[in-house]
Amino acid sequence: MIRRLSFKQFLFLVPLFVFLGIFSVYPIVASVLYSFFDYKTNNQQLNGFYMSEQLNETLFAEDCGYVSYFIASDKTIEGLSDEDVAEFEAIAAETEEMQAQYADATGTVKVSSSEMEEVEAFIADISERLTTVYENNSDLEFYNAENIQTILAEMETCIVESNFHGLSGYATLLQDSRFWKALGHTVVFTVISVACELVLGLALAMIMNMAIKGIGLVRTTGLIPWAIPTAVSATIWGFLYDGSYGVVSKIFTVLHIIPKQSAMLLTSNGAMASAIIADVWKTTPYMALLLLAGLQVIDKSLYESAALDGATPVQTFFRITMPLLKPSLVVALLFRTMDGFRVYDLIAILTGGGPANGTETLSVYAYKLMFSQSNYGYGSVVVIAMAICIFLIALAFIKLLGAQLISNDD
Repeated sequence: MIRRLSFKQFLFLVPLFVFLGIFSVYPIVASVLYSFFDYKTNNQQLNGFYMSEQLNETLFAEDCGYVSYFIASDKTIEGLSDEDVAEFEAIAAETEEMQAQYADATGTVKVSSSEMEEVEAFIADISERLTTVYENNSDLEFYNAENIQTILAEMETCIVESNFHGLSGYATLLQDSRFWKALGHTVVFTVISVACELVLGLALAMIMNMAIKGIGLVRTTGLIPWAIPTAVSATIWGFLYDGSYGVVSKIFTVLHIIPKQSAMLLTSNGAMASAIIADVWKTTPYMALLLLAGLQVIDKSLYESAALDGATPVQTFFRITMPLLKPSLVVALLFRTMDGFRVYDLIAILTGGGPANGTETLSVYAYKLMFSQSNYGYGSVVVIAMAICIFLIALAFIKLLGAQLISNDD
């Protein structure tokens, strides 16, 4: 029977729930929130979550100060008519008055529609008047004619439009050819690498499960590649694949597997094959370890009974080993498939997603969007899409393979 937790027992689980909430639930919720906004930290108009039109009061006050400062210099230019000097002074006075109004600005805030209209009208008015003065005196060499135009253009960006776009980011994703290419690269990498790791890992697990002399050394040696950090192994394989002095690339060239050594990392197919080989080498021991745990719980008397009945090794493997190994097999495939689908470090270090984005996976694409382009909004859309894919993969494994990973006693 399923026992209900008492209140005291539940209290012991509270730290676990807090940990999961901070490190698991919060990042997911934050990613979903980011995906609803066109959020870019390198753009002052998009570096926040703005549900409605707002005003960057701090920047606006600074720009007003610059306008007044530049006017104070340019109005002293010789040859300027009294009317234009008076116009300069009038604009400077209005600008200083507006600056004083926002002297205590605290950043980007929501303002009333009437105040926003006032700011928009002010910017349009002084822009037109200043442009007229400078155009009427185009023969004079002003100190700050170009600087004022730059400030006026920046002043318009102080009016921050809403960057909330809801689900439109997901609509953009469906039309993003680079996303679909990255998804294709991810699927190819995952399917081939996991398939190879399953076959090799199962063979290695059966060897490590044998009761033979020196099996401890075999198990220890077999797990060495998995113990090496991915960043280190990727760097090592990068040297082995090098087009000038790489040992592996040289061997493949001699065997006519590739036309020349540089093909390993400088062609899309070669780079993808290189990444898969490196991943299979490193992660096969992990697959073997998971399967070894499943092999060791199989009752040895079943094999003895099968041998007495005259079963061949092949029959024993498919009639006893595989059915009883199914739960461990599903766990190993599930873990490795999800791990392979979100691969980042190996690809980032070995190929960087190249050449020509030929090995760019979803994780690498999302990283480039968020950290190289500072586009956290659309980058979060890619992350959510990847999370949905991983969820569907997990669901498919559990449903299609039909393994009951968690059972309860009735």
